[in-house]
Amino acid sequence: MLVTDESSDSWYLELQHTAIPSLRWHVSLGSSSSDFVNKRDMLTADILKGYSLRSLPFTHSWAPEGAVIICFTSGTTGSPKGVVISHSALIVQSLAKIAIVGYGEDDVYLHTAPLCHIGGLSSAMAMLMVGACHVFIPKFESKSALEAVEQHCVTSLITVPAIMADLATLIRVKKTWKGRDSVKKILNGGGGLPSELMKEATNSFPKAKLISAYGMTETSSSLTFMTLYDPTLETPGQLPQAFGNVTPNSVHQPQGVCVGKPAPHVELKVCSDGSSHVGRILTRGAHVMLRYWDQFLAKPSVSTGEVWLDTGDIGSIDDGGNVWLVGRRNGRIKSGGENVYPEEVEAVLLQHPGIIGIVVVGIANARLTEMVVACVRLRESWQWSESNCDQSSKNKELLLSSEVLRQHCREKNLTGFKAPRLFVLWRKPFPLTSTGKIRRDEVRREVMSHLKSLPSNL
Repeated sequence: MLVTDESSDSWYLELQHTAIPSLRWHVSLGSSSSDFVNKRDMLTADILKGYSLRSLPFTHSWAPEGAVIICFTSGTTGSPKGVVISHSALIVQSLAKIAIVGYGEDDVYLHTAPLCHIGGLSSAMAMLMVGACHVFIPKFESKSALEAVEQHCVTSLITVPAIMADLATLIRVKKTWKGRDSVKKILNGGGGLPSELMKEATNSFPKAKLISAYGMTETSSSLTFMTLYDPTLETPGQLPQAFGNVTPNSVHQPQGVCVGKPAPHVELKVCSDGSSHVGRILTRGAHVMLRYWDQFLAKPSVSTGEVWLDTGDIGSIDDGGNVWLVGRRNGRIKSGGENVYPEEVEAVLLQHPGIIGIVVVGIANARLTEMVVACVRLRESWQWSESNCDQSSKNKELLLSSEVLRQHCREKNLTGFKAPRLFVLWRKPFPLTSTGKIRRDEVRREVMSHLKSLPSNL
């Protein structure tokens, strides 16, 4: 079945039914009286409603293994993978969002994330379950999103850091912003919010409960949740003071990034080598995927819920039950025989007030195997100096250099071998996936194209 509306009329003429043998029905959401619909023998919403009034026997079928959807990963570190997700996994994750975020039938939910993304899909399911109102926009653009918030009195939405940054930037220059009173719940995923962006978010949406979530497509969305701001508990204009043993100012620490506590139905453990408390983060339960699309299990000996899934993340769990992420196992940089996780270095550098964006990558190096390189985006009004900052400069406090950032790393107790050996000034937005995640491979390729020959002493 293919469902289209009037916007598809132009290309539908070129579509031949014979080219898609499985296509049996075409439903048009357009007017049933239009010539386009009548001449092509399409089904319409009115026709379908008429059939639903008849008393017909109810029959249904389902995919093998109880699969409901094949959802593709965003391909942040490689090619996207098709993830086979079950009905129960999608339902249990949606129920978790209802319980933790507090969605209800009075919510008006703006779809800022595409429905092909597990975060957007899971939140949409949660809103369907509680009977909330849905507001759709063709694709995310900060201007149209804010217009929708004001027009429909939107109460809930989800973001990734890039979306939140775009919204906050536009709100900052608006003369009037009606949405500051209507938005009550914001769920952020796809990466943590830097402290400066967190402050901008609470200023832009002062009446919204701001919650951060960590998860992945393979776990049917969120594994852990953390409340970053709750206006009902805090003094207006201030950030919250507690979530377990974690405060917003300590979300980004040398030991990693805190992503909160697991949802009630999620089981997590850390598998480490030796006596270290840091290791691979594993999870199991009804939320775990069935398999990858091209992976077929001959004879599964145990149910999916009993198998531990390696998330691919490295981290730890503190005494308060909070999960701390150090980085991705397949994204680590091998420099001088030591493991460097980009996310750990980025968390430290993002604490500098002059940096608005940072991506750390590893570049091949004959002596070190890989050299740690930081691509830096400066905040407005800040300037970059290739040499050490001149002590006599009038705007010395708004100047950044490689040495200043290395000193910052030392002050934040970042281990020496983890500090970037080279800093690259990045003057444009970082390349992103459709869900707002940074494409590290693209950044690495672009850096390498500009650094074809590196001095041997770097």
